[in-house]
Amino acid sequence: MGMVGGGQGAFIGAIHRIAAQLDNQIELVCGAFSSDPDNAVASGKALYLEESRCYRSYQEMLKQEALLGDDKRMDMVVIVTPNFLHFPIAKMALEQGFHVMSDKPATVDLAEALALKDIIEQTGLLYGLTHTYTGYPMVKEAKARIKQGQLGKIKKVVVEYPQGWLANKNDENSKQAAWRLDPKKSGISCCMGDIGVHAANLAEYVTGLSITELCADLSTNVAGRLLDDDGTVLLRFNSGAQGTLQASQVSIGEENSLKLRVYGETASIEWSQLEPNTVLMKFADKPSQLIRAGVGEMDKITQANMRTPAGHPEGYLEAFANIYTQFSYQIRDRLFVDINASDANNSDLNTHDKAAINDVPGIESAIRGMAFIENVVAASQSEIKWHPFSLKPQKITLLNELDKG
Repeated sequence: MGMVGGGQGAFIGAIHRIAAQLDNQIELVCGAFSSDPDNAVASGKALYLEESRCYRSYQEMLKQEALLGDDKRMDMVVIVTPNFLHFPIAKMALEQGFHVMSDKPATVDLAEALALKDIIEQTGLLYGLTHTYTGYPMVKEAKARIKQGQLGKIKKVVVEYPQGWLANKNDENSKQAAWRLDPKKSGISCCMGDIGVHAANLAEYVTGLSITELCADLSTNVAGRLLDDDGTVLLRFNSGAQGTLQASQVSIGEENSLKLRVYGETASIEWSQLEPNTVLMKFADKPSQLIRAGVGEMDKITQANMRTPAGHPEGYLEAFANIYTQFSYQIRDRLFVDINASDANNSDLNTHDKAAINDVPGIESAIRGMAFIENVVAASQSEIKWHPFSLKPQKITLLNELDKG
């Protein structure tokens, strides 16, 4: 893989590198790690890459790597930049013949996500999105149990993602905060675009349901901010189930307290990122059941995403790594089939669980994520209560434009 962004001092780039290389399926071979050319090269050298493959810009990297032979050039591009750069990098990477793995949200707006889908279809290349929380083994186990009907018909979905790291004005001084609060770099939303979209993705992924309507109330709690830092969304799903989504970056004392609760006719299920190896099932007529990773029989996809025996916790890095590793199997299978098209029975897919490999978030998750962000912001600005969940770009007015009006 080659990486764009994630240079010295960047948090998420290091996380991606650790995750991608955890299972020895992916090797970092090149990068354009910063918009500052000197820092980009220095960051590559600090990672002990060949100096000739420490590029000064992503444009240079993509053009030069495309000229290398198949035995040396990178196979995939990893994008870990601020949101506004996701689309142009992904577009150029795909057009140069490289598979793409992108940090979320996929683009800066829904129109770009829809355009990206067209490019992916035209090139026939692979695209993955790091909706990290879908990579947790016990999230996959919760999904499997719901799919098996163990909860009965789903009635209510409650998902919450509170953080407290942007609660005060002086919290804006970090590099990570500065671009997230800048509409030109982040897009139309801070809180919902950064973490609310994770919560929505988790709710749909685990339940297998789709959001069809929503009612939203977003707010900005620190004077001078142009984007939301807190919000509550009421949800309606295609099955008739109802739900609530709360996301906040001004909840003092909270870390990354992502939690999902799903209530069915016969049972409910609960998962928390602060206790990721546990799923709690509750019933009306018998004791609650504590399901622990690695204990007892698990779904095949759950097993395909676990590495250690019971009692050896797997967390955030491993969840990230599951997405990367399964994506690497997709690429390997694509390469193998291209080379050995006449002998499909020898495909790498036969040595790995097909369902697990296909469980990587892709362009459809990207589009629904961008649609969620735009629909929520538009709904919050409207006096109308309920809004249909639309996959068409929404008309949005930024807070500074509202102030001018």
